[in-house]
Amino acid sequence: MNKKNAIPNEVLACLKEGKSKRVKSSLDAIYKACEDQVKAGTLDFSYSNIALTGKPFGVPAAQSIRNKTGEVYRTLIAAFAKQNEAARRSTMRGHNCSWIDEIEDPVLRLQVKMLDAERRKAEELAREVVPVSQVIEVYDGVATSYANGKLNLQEREALEYLMSNEFLRRFNLAVGKSGSVVDSATGKTFFPVATFDALAKAIENL
Repeated sequence: MNKKNAIPNEVLACLKEGKSKRVKSSLDAIYKACEDQVKAGTLDFSYSNIALTGKPFGVPAAQSIRNKTGEVYRTLIAAFAKQNEAARRSTMRGHNCSWIDEIEDPVLRLQVKMLDAERRKAEELAREVVPVSQVIEVYDGVATSYANGKLNLQEREALEYLMSNEFLRRFNLAVGKSGSVVDSATGKTFFPVATFDALAKAIENL
């Protein structure tokens, strides 16, 4: 089966073949967590969010999903992300703007349509860059101190975003050998070997 074009339940069935009871259970839990994301319309399929929201179902920690042994988990999450992206784009194309067509002035009608298209484009970009479940904090004043050597929330989310499906998909990247990041089309190295390992350690320990 071509997992890239398969729907999530087909991917789940394929991934569970020959796997241990523990892995099957984890795959079922991830499937449930991803389903909840789709129903909620949050569009956040980052490993950290799936691990957090799916914890009650038994979803492994985000680090376990990122590890080499977590490839089956990443494949299932990617199937949901791809299917949901297609559905979202379809919804955007079907955006109801019938009221705009009722504007009698042709020049004004064209201007409003252009503004509406720009608004939808901005909303789409915002959803890609900042998942709905995340919170942006604005520091108004003194810069963050580096004295404690710990990541603040914004810094942690920035690193997690670099490891997310959203980032990889947006720039046509893929996880390569030994923690590298490569261009999915050409295979050319985008981030060097051990980049994913370094990011994961930073997120876990800082």
